Amino acid sequence: MKNKKYLITGGAGFIGSALSRALLKAGHKVRILDNTSRGNLARLEDIKGKIEVIEGDIRDAKKVREACESINSVFHLAFINGTEFFYSKPDLVLDVGVKGMVNIMDSCIDEGIKEFILASSSEVYQKPPIIPTKEDVPLSIPDPHNPRYSYAGGKIISELMALNNGKHFDRVMIFRPHNVYGPDMGWEHVIPQFVLKMSEICTQNKDKKIDFPIKGTGKETRSFVFIEDLIQGVMLMLEKGEHLGIYNIGAMDEIPISKVAVELGKIFGREVNVMPGEAVKGSAPRRCPDISKLKKLGYEPRITFSEGLGITAKWYIENYDKKPK
Repeated sequence: MKNKKYLITGGAGFIGSALSRALLKAGHKVRILDNTSRGNLARLEDIKGKIEVIEGDIRDAKKVREACESINSVFHLAFINGTEFFYSKPDLVLDVGVKGMVNIMDSCIDEGIKEFILASSSEVYQKPPIIPTKEDVPLSIPDPHNPRYSYAGGKIISELMALNNGKHFDRVMIFRPHNVYGPDMGWEHVIPQFVLKMSEICTQNKDKKIDFPIKGTGKETRSFVFIEDLIQGVMLMLEKGEHLGIYNIGAMDEIPISKVAVELGKIFGREVNVMPGEAVKGSAPRRCPDISKLKKLGYEPRITFSEGLGITAKWYIENYDKKPK
């Protein structure tokens, strides 16, 4: 169905802005709700005349209701992401996550919106019992005292609310992104932080081989997915996904964190000596999604990690002056 009107909460964010372009390209209308606390309207500069923007906080029930008026479908992405914030502002992470989900769910039901898509996270798996990890493994919070799990807790609550309110909708779907990266993804994630650190070390040290300190042993793995591949997966799910369906979106290449540093060193023309450090408490030692469910709908990641890393690093090098002070 073309010419649907979508609301994207958190639409000025990294994923939200990319999704906005994809929906427009597919022939839909787009409205976004964002308070720009972490999102940036500059990400939407190339399409600003084609979308409707409402600036407001997802915790403001009145503003959320206003944003839901005359909408056919909602993508709920508004949340506080970034590992740094899980530890430094866990109360805010939960406040935005839980109040935001209550507000958007209430508004969708009251406005008679019949399609709801929730952006969840690979963080809901924590330390999964099976790798690659399918969507049906148990979700858990290993340690409620660890502020890191504020994010995962908020996402699990959101998933429960979406699924248990499914009776009010024709279609509810959940997608779990796995370590999405790309240009302008923010500054609080491992790849941009590595780029900044590498740039600073290379500026201070002209040796061919450099020491590069990291958190953890370097053997910890992640399965990174480039933003274009994530959006491809979301659009396939939108076209073919089932009611109450949950879908991992990512790639199945398990990449050690040490390899991220080594590959980045090649981009800077340096040989890297990875120096292990103390691991962040609560960080998962391995993460890799089983994407067979989405593959059955036609999904296939296209961008290799080395290709995507080069594109991403180039953006951060060229925009180094935009980093937070």
